[in-house]
Amino acid sequence: MAYFDSVGEIKFRYWDPEKKILGKKMKEHLPFAMAWWHNLGAAGGDMFGSASADKSFGAVPGTMEHAKAKADAGFEFMKKLGLEYFCFHDLDLVPEAETLEETNARLDEISDYILEKMKGTNIKCLWGTANLFNNPRYMNGAGSSCSTEVYCFAAAQVKKALDITVKLGGRGYVFWGGREGYETLLNTDMKLEQENIAALMKMAVEYGRSIGFKGDFYIEPKPKEPMKHQYDFDAATAIGFLRRYGLDKDFKLNIEANHATLAGHTFNHELRVCADNGMLGSIDANQGDLLLGWDTDEFPFDVYETTFAMYEVLRAGGLTGGFNFDAKNRRPSNTPEDMFQAFALGMDSFALGLIKAAAIIEDGRIDGFVKNRYADWEKGIGADIRAGKTTLAQLSDMAVRLGKPAAPPSGKQEYLQRIVNEILFG
Repeated sequence: MAYFDSVGEIKFRYWDPEKKILGKKMKEHLPFAMAWWHNLGAAGGDMFGSASADKSFGAVPGTMEHAKAKADAGFEFMKKLGLEYFCFHDLDLVPEAETLEETNARLDEISDYILEKMKGTNIKCLWGTANLFNNPRYMNGAGSSCSTEVYCFAAAQVKKALDITVKLGGRGYVFWGGREGYETLLNTDMKLEQENIAALMKMAVEYGRSIGFKGDFYIEPKPKEPMKHQYDFDAATAIGFLRRYGLDKDFKLNIEANHATLAGHTFNHELRVCADNGMLGSIDANQGDLLLGWDTDEFPFDVYETTFAMYEVLRAGGLTGGFNFDAKNRRPSNTPEDMFQAFALGMDSFALGLIKAAAIIEDGRIDGFVKNRYADWEKGIGADIRAGKTTLAQLSDMAVRLGKPAAPPSGKQEYLQRIVNEILFG
């Protein structure tokens, strides 16, 4: 059954998968992925209203027939757009059953079905994860739960999600701590909860490696919503957590643009923190609305943001993961054509960002300015400080001899912003 015959051809303005940018094909720079949950599941419902789009795909929601219909629609969608990857939560693929055994049987059935759909295509799994936040048992978190029984259920879901990720050839596995945090410290043992989260992640690494998973594990930082304070607040917090518990050899970060802004950062700031720490893994490609204080998961269209993001990715040498459109149509955009237009918007926005980021690098003025601004640290006392060859007393003596420091050079922010505009708009 075809679901999207009436949509017609979607034309791209900037996305050209075979076009070479800085020596690599655009599709190598930008391995785009479909988020199973939003594209095939999100029907426009929110806390103020019910669904506005039909995502039944001709089947009754909550059934295995619907699970297979979603897979059929998803593969048709990816083929029409030329997408080569998808991402999933376990419970995006199938409805949760009354028992864990039945849910696992459903996951076995649907993963067999998806494997068949993958044959003869270039479509692959970018990463998988477990939904450890929707079910009421996770009201206090999963790895951070105060209940050992809930913790065991979380471990079981992670195990099965890893099984399915490996079965589908996934390149990564993500931990998004959707409820790993707290509402009040009055009832929280924060140290114990974080130790338990780390223990769950360590067990996941051990199990994943034992069944042949060779990819990266990822943490996806998010500062709030649904919990008031989440333990994976931002990139720096997540990196500190990974290093504290000895997980940094197996984990990198999956950075979402909307989560960055919720944490009070820019998207490119979070990418730079990851890159500087050797932790840049994958990206959830969306954007938020700065006038709203929650996760709006909009398709990206701000080309400044995609350009600055791709500048960081190019400087870092690329990703081990890809660009997952963890984004959903706006509630009034409720037709099948709108689904395609949204992806075309996101793909073109990042393609244009890639083109312009490469132009900034090839232009060289911004990189050259930064290098020159810190030139003092490449010679003389600056080089000695960087090499650890100085003492506090020596530097104090030098300051006394100087009398007063020379005025620092201008940061020329407005000049640099003019360069960006010149490259973006000609």
